[in-house]
Amino acid sequence: MLDCYGRQLSSARRLARFRRALRLARAEDEVSISRQARRRVLVERIAKEIIENLVVNETGNPMVEEILKSLERELGQRLLFEYPLDGGDVLLIEETQAGPKRIGPEEKEHVMRRLWEITLNKVDETML
Repeated sequence: MLDCYGRQLSSARRLARFRRALRLARAEDEVSISRQARRRVLVERIAKEIIENLVVNETGNPMVEEILKSLERELGQRLLFEYPLDGGDVLLIEETQAGPKRIGPEEKEHVMRRLWEITLNKVDETML
């Protein structure tokens, strides 16, 4: 029960940090920008929210699952996204035949970049 409570607290803290960052981003000077640029900003905001939900909560959202499947197909392996309870940075763990294995920093950066690109493309394709 305490483990579950700890995960809920961690999720709440991460979501609070994420929301705070979004609020700060909105507080910047409003500039008149083209429709296409506004769309791009909106796509990026939605992509950030999807990634945050994917990493933090592992929701059963069909779009999130589709993004994960695309990433897994591209990389050829199943990945788990874990946040340590101490509030540190996300850990990427790959499932191997020998058991779970933590991914190194260079590969993690590559995976996170691809996750961002796949998510941006998926959001852009589905937006009206």
